[in-house]
Amino acid sequence: MEEFVRNRITQLRLNKGISEYQLSYDLGHSRGYINNISSGKSLPSMSEFFAICEYFNITPIEFFDTNHTNPELLSKAIDEIQTLNDDDMLLMLTLIKRIKK
Repeated sequence: MEEFVRNRITQLRLNKGISEYQLSYDLGHSRGYINNISSGKSLPSMSEFFAICEYFNITPIEFFDTNHTNPELLSKAIDEIQTLNDDDMLLMLTLIKRIKK
């Protein structure tokens, strides 16, 4: 599980196109914070784990969902779809089904 957490943070970071240093800085930590996690020297505390999830705009459930390699993008799409009226949501569903064919 520790390896999964390290790899998932790395995957999310790369999907967002940011460096370990930038993520460390954005989370309010020293330059090497994320590097220490990625290299296996440490793991984030529970509060830091929640901060990481919040940073990537995902829930802890989405963090552990291995079916989606880019949960941040999926979360953004869901947020936008939820703002649509019923007719537009049906249209989006039809479009998604058509694209999947």
